[in-house]
Amino acid sequence: MEKYDDIRHGRHCVFLMHIHLVFVTKYRRKAFTKEVIDFMHPLFEKICRDFEAELVEFDGESDHVHLLINYPPKVSISKLVNSLKCVSSRQVRKAKFTSVKEKLWGDSLWSPSYFAGSCGGAPLEIIKQYIEQQETPS
Repeated sequence: MEKYDDIRHGRHCVFLMHIHLVFVTKYRRKAFTKEVIDFMHPLFEKICRDFEAELVEFDGESDHVHLLINYPPKVSISKLVNSLKCVSSRQVRKAKFTSVKEKLWGDSLWSPSYFAGSCGGAPLEIIKQYIEQQETPS
């Protein structure tokens, strides 16, 4: 059996849940530089801590960012996303990065949509097979 070092324990549960999030800039404008990406990293880490989650990995390109987050089952993904996008948008705008000011106008930094994909653990086919092989009582 594989050993997971990042299995977490709650009051009444044991869990290992990861989500892959992708946020795209408004109008898919190429507004991010390395400086902007580096600025967002500690913001996202703090927001995740506030949700008792952990930012496992973060990086991005000029028009989008990727986040890998380990989160507890009590966290609503939509609330986490809303907080990540709202706080980062406000703080990036407040920092007045030239690249952002040149490419985006108004108050929006992010497109209203996002990608969220669950990840980690065994592939679905393996889990399905495991469940199918359970010995149902007669």
